[in-house]
Amino acid sequence: MSRRKLIPDQLVFAGIRALLTRSGERAASFGAVSRETGLAAPTLVQRYGTQEGMVRAALMEGWDTLERATDAAEGDADLSVKGAQMLLKALCADEGDTADLPLLVRHLDDPELRLRAAAWRARVEQALAVRLGGGARGREAAALLFAAWQGQLLWRFAGERGFKLKDAVKRLT
Repeated sequence: MSRRKLIPDQLVFAGIRALLTRSGERAASFGAVSRETGLAAPTLVQRYGTQEGMVRAALMEGWDTLERATDAAEGDADLSVKGAQMLLKALCADEGDTADLPLLVRHLDDPELRLRAAAWRARVEQALAVRLGGGARGREAAALLFAAWQGQLLWRFAGERGFKLKDAVKRLT
C-alpha cells in the first residue's frame, strides 16, 4: 500500500516554479525543492524520477493553471474592444494563476511545452480577434496586440512600460 501524499503535487509545483523564477533552472535541485516545499528529497526523487522530470512536470502544471485562468478571463471579458483589454488585464496579473507566464514562455526548448505555448497563444489571439471585430482585420490586430502585450511583459522588469495596452488597442481598432 502506498503512502498518502502529505504535500500535493500542485503545491510542490508552485514551489518549483517560485524557485525557477527567483534563481533559474539550476536552482531547482531536489535539495532546494525539498527546502522550499518541506518534502524530503528522496520523496521528490520517488515522485518525479529526475530533476528534469520534476521541473517539466511543474511547467506542464503551470500551463494547466494558465489555461484555467484563460477560461475564466474569456468568460469574464465582454465581446467588445473593451473586452479585449479586460482579457489581457486579467491574464497579466502579477499574482495568482497567471503570474508564471514569463517563466513558462522561457522554457520552449521542450517540444511538448512549445506546443502548449503555441496552442495557448493561438487561443488568446482568437479570443482577442473575436473582441476586435473578427475577420482578417480582427486577426491581424489581435496578433499585433498579443505581440505588444508579450513584449511589455518581457521588458517590464527593465524599466517603465512605455505604453499602455489600452492605447495599443485604440491604435489597432
